[in-house]
Amino acid sequence: MEDDRAGPGPVLRASAWALALTGLVLVLDQVTKQAVVDHVAKGDPVEAILGVKISNVRNDGIAFGLLQGAADGVVLALTIGALAMLVAYFVAHATRPGLWFAVGLVVGGALGNLADRIRIGAAIDFVDPPLWPAFNVADVAIVAGVALLVFALLAPAEPA
Repeated sequence: MEDDRAGPGPVLRASAWALALTGLVLVLDQVTKQAVVDHVAKGDPVEAILGVKISNVRNDGIAFGLLQGAADGVVLALTIGALAMLVAYFVAHATRPGLWFAVGLVVGGALGNLADRIRIGAAIDFVDPPLWPAFNVADVAIVAGVALLVFALLAPAEPA
């Protein structure tokens, strides 16, 4: 009987799933941001629910406004460096349970915000809850992906 974990099959499958999820997150992020840009004027937030507003704001820093005002090159270099390390780890451990899901979320979210930074110099944030910095779909994907990445890394690897 052939071991399904051996050979390129499982690695290709995990890579395909990660790539598909990356694309889904990227498209969802860019579509929601464009909808906000088209329908919400800067500086004129719309009340949504429970005090949460839909705003049209820009974040030239990283998550939650960290590194706000840092040189564009710094944020770009940090993003590309982190993505390169994550993808390299994934390539080496693609069959680790759940890793494809975490990587797909993080890479999709990072590419969504990176696309904004390249296009307009800042990420477009629009979900604006009270007492918390505004964020977007990409940010949610990145945070969820990092949490899942921690779980994937702490879970025992399947025996080879």
